[in-house]
Amino acid sequence: MDGKILRGLKVLELGQMLAGPYAGSIFSDLGADVVKVERPEGDDCRRMGHAYLNNDSLSFQIFNRGKRSVVLDFGNTVELDAFHVLAAEADIVLNNLRPGVSEKFGVDAQSMCARYPALIYCQISAFGQSGPMRMEPGFEPLVQAFSGLSSTNGGPDDPPTRVGSSICDQGTGMWAVIGALSLLAQRARTGIGGIVQLSLLETALAWNAQKADSWVNEGMIPPRHRSGHPLLCPYEAFDAQDKPLLVCCGNDRLFARFAEVLGRPDWIANPSYQTNRMRLTHKDALLAEVRPILASMPRDTWLARLKQAGVPCCEIHAVAEAVEHEQVKALGLMQEVADTGMVLTGLPMSINGQRPSLDKAAPALQRQVNEAAW
Repeated sequence: MDGKILRGLKVLELGQMLAGPYAGSIFSDLGADVVKVERPEGDDCRRMGHAYLNNDSLSFQIFNRGKRSVVLDFGNTVELDAFHVLAAEADIVLNNLRPGVSEKFGVDAQSMCARYPALIYCQISAFGQSGPMRMEPGFEPLVQAFSGLSSTNGGPDDPPTRVGSSICDQGTGMWAVIGALSLLAQRARTGIGGIVQLSLLETALAWNAQKADSWVNEGMIPPRHRSGHPLLCPYEAFDAQDKPLLVCCGNDRLFARFAEVLGRPDWIANPSYQTNRMRLTHKDALLAEVRPILASMPRDTWLARLKQAGVPCCEIHAVAEAVEHEQVKALGLMQEVADTGMVLTGLPMSINGQRPSLDKAAPALQRQVNEAAW
């Protein structure tokens, strides 16, 4: 077993930048044959940052490893016909081109699925397939801002803050894979494919559902916490004598252990602190007692004591510290791409004990039309 469980699946990617290409990279890592269809100047992601490998950016390598490239100008009827030769054999099409482009050339979801009934077509947009903004383009920070996601990130006095990772782009790519595989299972029963419609906005709203649903159902938005949780206490970062640590008392049992480690067993019997709901009510008072105790000794001392007691806690790492930690190394997530010397983060899952390998770098821009690309 090599983890390539989708070997033999044919995926056509009409992808730009992140969402569609990220879905394509998941399929590629799992063994599918992914052909990336690019316009003559190539995916803009090739120039997203400085040149890293083959004059392409590192971001392009990350999101396009293992694929093949073919350049097709849909304004040229010969090259559009070449696309249909590929599409006739494809299992899945991934499309996150700007709204209106696909319709202009007749390669939109409805047209393609009518022409190829077994095809599974994933249509990705920024703001969705309906509504007044359906034709607008969008990028990650715009969607995070528009959806309200930025407003719930950061601390109570911080301005709206973007989540550092492209969670809307990459999350939408993940949903595309989930939707496509669901329709693939249906097609195995019926022989008919279908259309998966996705958008960055819907992904952002789904990630922020706990906050949005609190507003819709209870008329309130939980307060913002830089490192903590609005519904659990204590559940956040604290400064030890030398470095910060994060502590997560996710229930009353864990809080009791926490109190014992800190030398305050009286907290367990204190009516103000006995239950999580009471601790939330008296949060400021409790944290005012917790902070000076944790600040009295080094971080590693507290980590050792808390872990021995079974209280969830950890260091707060910088990225460089995280990737060098023995736990991260033990997972084998960071993989060398064959024949490149490049190390990329692999798929965050193993199948039958095997993580899918990263076999090839991203493709160079293939300027020669090849109708037999499969």
